[in-house]
This record gives sequence, C-alpha cells and structure tokens, in this order.
Amino acid sequence: MLARWMVCMLVLSMYGMGAAHALQVTDERGISVHFTQPPQRIVSLLPSLTETVCELGQCALLVGVDRYSNYPDRVKKLPQVGGGLDPNIEAIVALKPDLVLMATSSRFGDRLQSLGIKVLALEPKTHADVKRVLEKVGQVLAVQDAARVWRVIDAATSAAAQSIPHTATPIRVYFEANSGPYGASESSFIGETLTRLGVKNILPAALGPFPKLNPEYIVRANPDVIMMGQRSVDNLEQRPGWQGMRAVRAHRVCVFSAEQSDILVRPGPRMAEGARLMAQCLNDKIESDQR
Repeated sequence: MLARWMVCMLVLSMYGMGAAHALQVTDERGISVHFTQPPQRIVSLLPSLTETVCELGQCALLVGVDRYSNYPDRVKKLPQVGGGLDPNIEAIVALKPDLVLMATSSRFGDRLQSLGIKVLALEPKTHADVKRVLEKVGQVLAVQDAARVWRVIDAATSAAAQSIPHTATPIRVYFEANSGPYGASESSFIGETLTRLGVKNILPAALGPFPKLNPEYIVRANPDVIMMGQRSVDNLEQRPGWQGMRAVRAHRVCVFSAEQSDILVRPGPRMAEGARLMAQCLNDKIESDQR
C-alpha cells in the first residue's frame, strides 16, 4: 500500500514538474508554439540563433546547424543541414529534433511543421530584437538568467563607447556590410552600435537597414572612416573615385578579417565584441591623426 502511494506521488510530482514548464510561445510569424517541457534536440538554421543557444549555456542541446554556423568551435563538429534559405529537409528530419530555430525569412517553416516538427522563427535585426530573442529562447530552454546575458552585452557596448575620445565634430563613418556594395544604415543593428559609439553614419535610416548602394553615393558622402571586411577591400582600387576620398587618402580604412566580420554582421550575443572592434578601429584612426 505504501509502495503504491509513493509511486502515485512520484507520478504526480513528475506531472507537476512538466506542467510547471508548460508554456506557449509566439514566434515572429505570429505562430504560437506549445511546449510541455524544454526541448532536448535542437537544429539551428541561423548563426545568430546558434550563438544564442550556446551563450545561454545550452550548446549541448544542438544536434545540427546550418552551413554558416561556425561559433563557438564545438558547433563545427555538428552535422550541417544546408542553409537557412535552402535547408536539407531530409537531413533535418533524420536528426529527430524537437525544435528547429530558423529565420523568419525562411520559407520552410510550414513544411517542417507539417512533418510534426516544432519551429520557432526568430530573426533579430536590432538591439531590441537581440534582447527579446535572448529572453524568448531562454524561456523556451528554461534558462533563468537570459536577461542577465543581455545586461552584460549592453554594459560592454557602453564600455566600448566610453573608450572613444570625445571629438567636437562627430566622425562620419561608412560601414560596408558586404560587397555589392551593401552598407549598414542608421536603422540596422550595426548602425545602432555606431550611434552608441558617438559617430555619424553617412547612410540615413530612410535607405533601409542594409541598402545596396551606387558607389558614387559613397564617394559623394566622403566619410572620415571606412569599415569593411577583407573581401570588400580586395577590389577597392578598382572603384572609381575612391582613391580621392578623405578616408582612403588618410589611410583611415579599417579592414576586418573573415572571423571579425562574422562577429560584426551577426545580431547576437557577440554584438558587444563587435562594438569593441569598431571602437578599436576608431581609436586607432583618431590616434593616427593626432601623431
């Protein structure tokens, strides 16, 4: 009799634990996803979401990632299931995930859901988005300190801003997000970081977050400092008019490696590290002017 009572209490306790975590989360498509317990097998189809899971201390739950997820190092050993826009559905199904994290721009959410797989579409594009996604993923994974992770990011970004000497006239900056050229405007998360660093972005918010530009636009804007990745700088000399630009003449062009570019262009947990890279660039150029 006592043994039967103990079994009943154990079952009720386990049910209570499951019910305590039961929650419904609405993703950025407006679709509600119900969870009775935290997922234990996750496939991530966006690098920033992969990094978010790992920053929350749940990297061990990842069983597959997209081809571009390369940080932290441990995710490089995981099976790759294509890209966010061209995922290998069969490979994802074979991994038996109980959750797939993907961008809202992906068109494969409905297909995965029709196969019985839970999908959360989350695509951070601004600082506020990064904070919200951290907290939402933390909620789903039953991580209690997700808000603390954002506070650390925010404080480190502020520290990067404080490291830059005040100048009477704001430094005018052009940040090239990708060759094309595609620039990062004031409305992008990169632009938000530049604003926090106290510089002037030559690309107004009205152009959209990452507009494709006529190279002549940049020449006419004549920025004081240019930030770009190694892939972009390789054809710099072939761009008409660029050799006469203020930033190029004064050698105020910061070139980021492929690894650094990944940090800078991903709206996720390493955003503060991106702010430090941009602050270091600005400090180096300000110091060179004062020598």
